[in-house]
Amino acid sequence: MRYVSTRGQAPVLNFEEAMLSGLARDGGLYLPETILTLDGLETLDGLPYEEVAFRVIRPFTGDCFTDAELRGAIDRAYARIAHAARAPLVQLAPGHHLLELFHGPTLAFKDFAMQLIAQLFEIALKRSGQKITIVGATSGDTGSAAIEAFRGIDNVDVFIMYPHGRVSEVQRRQMTTPPNANVHALAVTGHFDDCQARLKDLFNDHAFRDEVGLAGVNSINWSRVVAQIVYYFTAAASLGMRPTDFCVPTGNFGDILAGSIAKRMGLPVRRLIVATNQNDILHRALTTGEYRVGEVAPSISPSMDIQVSSNFERALFLAYGGDAGAIRQLMDELKAGGFTISQGALETLREEFRSGRVSEEETLETIRRTREATGEVLCPHSAIGVAVAEQHIEPGVPMVTLATAHPAKFPDAVERAIGIRPPLPPHMAELFDLPERVSRVENDVEALKSLILERRTQ
Repeated sequence: MRYVSTRGQAPVLNFEEAMLSGLARDGGLYLPETILTLDGLETLDGLPYEEVAFRVIRPFTGDCFTDAELRGAIDRAYARIAHAARAPLVQLAPGHHLLELFHGPTLAFKDFAMQLIAQLFEIALKRSGQKITIVGATSGDTGSAAIEAFRGIDNVDVFIMYPHGRVSEVQRRQMTTPPNANVHALAVTGHFDDCQARLKDLFNDHAFRDEVGLAGVNSINWSRVVAQIVYYFTAAASLGMRPTDFCVPTGNFGDILAGSIAKRMGLPVRRLIVATNQNDILHRALTTGEYRVGEVAPSISPSMDIQVSSNFERALFLAYGGDAGAIRQLMDELKAGGFTISQGALETLREEFRSGRVSEEETLETIRRTREATGEVLCPHSAIGVAVAEQHIEPGVPMVTLATAHPAKFPDAVERAIGIRPPLPPHMAELFDLPERVSRVENDVEALKSLILERRTQ
C-alpha cells in the first residue's frame, strides 16, 4: 500500500512512514494511492470490535506490521474502552440511532484512533530505535486523547497546543494533570486555527522537523482516519448492512472523512451529513461552493470552533479526481482567505455529503428534549449531530448519529440545558484535585520552537 500527498510534490511513502511523518513535506496530507474494497461485509455482524478492526485496518498497513503485531496493538488499544461493545448503538427514535463513541479513557471518540496509533508508534519505534517529538494542536479532545495514549511511552515526547481559555475545564485538566515527564500542555494565545497554523509552520520548517524528529497525531495523520473507519463498519453491521445515513458533528472533517473512506471500501453508506455549530464554514462551503474563512466564535461546543478544516483537503483531492495541482492552487488561495470550489467538484461533494447548522439555543434545546424523550444525556457536540440528523431523516433509511463525547466533559453546557451537572466516571473522579502543569505560549512559531527544544526529554 503506497501513500501519496494531496499536493503531489512529496515522496510516496508506505503506511508506517506516512504514520510517523504526519504532514507531507509539501504541506499536503497523505492518502492511499488506491482504496481497496473490503469483501465479506455480510460476515461482520456479531464479531468482536477487535476482529472487525483487524479486517478493516489490515489492507491499509501493507507489510509494515505482521498480523500478530497488528492484532496485539488492536487488542491492547481497545481493552481500554470500557464498554463491552466498544462502540454501542442506542436507539433514540424509530430509525434514529446514536453511536456512542465516548467510552474510552478520555471520554471522546478520539480515543478510538489515539489508543491504537500509540500502540503502532511504540512497535515501530522499538524496532527502529528512533526517537520522535509529537506536536499536536487541539480544540480540546485530540490533545487529551493524545496525552493519555502516549504518556510514559519511551522515545516519545508529546507537546499539545490548545487555545488558552477556549476549552472546557475537564478538557484542560485532562491535558494538564498527567505527571509524566514526556508530556507537555501548551496554552496558546488565540483560537484553535492559530494552533493548527503553528503546527503546520513547525512541520514546514524542515530543518527543525528533522532536528527533533517531528511527528503529528492530529487528524492530518492518515492513521487517525484509518482507525476511525472501523466504527462505521460495526454500526452498519449491527443494522444489517442496509443503506444507512450517518450524521457527524464535525469541525476538522476527520471523523466524517473516515465515513467517506468506508463508503469507498464498499460499506452501504447512503449519505454523510455534516453537522456544524455557528462556526459553519463546512456547511457554507457545501451550500454555496465558497470556502471563506471567517472569525472563530467561541461556543458551548468548543471542539467544533474551527474555521480551517484540515481534512477537507482530502475530500477536495478526491472530488477533484486526484488533481494535486488543483489542490495546490486552492490551498494557495486559502492563504488569502478562501476559494471557490469548481462546479464539477462541488457536485461530486454534494452527491456524498449533506450539511446543517445548529445555533447555541437549538443545541441546548436538543439536549433538553432528548433527555425528556429518551433519558439520554447528550454532550453539546452530540446534540448538534442529533439536531441536524433529525432534519434529514427519511422513512425506511436508518440514521446513525455519532455521539462524539461524554456529557461530563462539558458539564456547564449540560447544566444550562437540563439543570443537572453530569458526574465524571469513577476513573476520573480525582481530576479536579490533581495539580496542573501547563506552559503559556504566545501565538508565535519561534517561541514554540524554543520551548520544544528546551523541554524535550531526549
